[in-house]
Amino acid sequence: MRMACVALLLALAPLTASGAPIDPTRILPPPPADGSPAAKAELAEVEQTVASRTPEMLAQATSDDGTENPTIYRAVIGDGFDLEKLPATAKLMGDVMSAQSDAAGAAKKFFHRNRPWVIDPSIATCGPRGGPHSSYPSGHSTMGYATGVVLAALIPEKSQAIVSRANGFAENRIICGMHFRRDIVAGEVLGTAVAVTLMQDQAFKTEFDAAEQELKAAHLAQ
Repeated sequence: MRMACVALLLALAPLTASGAPIDPTRILPPPPADGSPAAKAELAEVEQTVASRTPEMLAQATSDDGTENPTIYRAVIGDGFDLEKLPATAKLMGDVMSAQSDAAGAAKKFFHRNRPWVIDPSIATCGPRGGPHSSYPSGHSTMGYATGVVLAALIPEKSQAIVSRANGFAENRIICGMHFRRDIVAGEVLGTAVAVTLMQDQAFKTEFDAAEQELKAAHLAQ
């Protein structure tokens, strides 16, 4: 199920060299066609997950559905992770948010995959349903990994907690009934690709260094 890291690195190599924006069609394979055995298996997973979710799982998935920004990491980084008081870090995260949004938007437009609730209208989603043909890749997962990978590089001593939060944030898209398994995996890959590509850019590196010093001064990083 997981996409090979080697393929990702090969896809990234010419992009980082040229500084060109990520082309998601060079990184992501097409999702399974509606009605195919693979698509049916994915739908069954969503249906089973939604049917078995606990109130606590639903509450967290609902909260994450409405929080598509780096504040999802406050609980693992610390209460002082307030971007209104961390201008250098806010600038860095703003650049990441813009890049991942462009990449995810282009991918959604290209692949045009139906959401789970389009295939099965009985699926109870945890929030507003949005675009019916924008399932692949998951935008939340893309955002979570793009920002999470950069933050993990900024605060390596908390990298495992940050990446774990990114993973849970992505998994909640299935619990929410909004995405299929391949959607969130594609978001993980695309978000990581965006982060790795940005961190090769010299201007971004300058912003990264400023954010790193700011987080250390705020005692959020060592």
